[in-house]
Amino acid sequence: MEDRLSADEFDALEEIEHAPKRERPSARVARNAKRLAGLKYVAYAKNGQLSLTEKGEETLFIKHCIEGLRAVAADPLTALAPDVATFLGKKGHIARREGGDGHEITRRGLESLADIDAGAA
Repeated sequence: MEDRLSADEFDALEEIEHAPKRERPSARVARNAKRLAGLKYVAYAKNGQLSLTEKGEETLFIKHCIEGLRAVAADPLTALAPDVATFLGKKGHIARREGGDGHEITRRGLESLADIDAGAA
């Protein structure tokens, strides 16, 4: 089975992650829930509520890291979420700018973006 998610499915994962408890799912979540559950990105609780699985949380974090890396490549002063900045820094994809504001993308980060873009084609 194909594990590539559409933009609509990623948006549904984001909604599930940030949805208040006991709230009815949106149309986007409802239309994507069956496939996301089948691929083990979300799970139903006994009360019928959807929640992200570990695989779903990891997938969203990777998406946020890729978006963060692209944002830093476009604008070094882009503010990153603390967990994303820490992860990308530890992996050597970004480095603090000498002036102290923002980050700069490293050679490794550029290579990673090139690999991601080549794999998406």
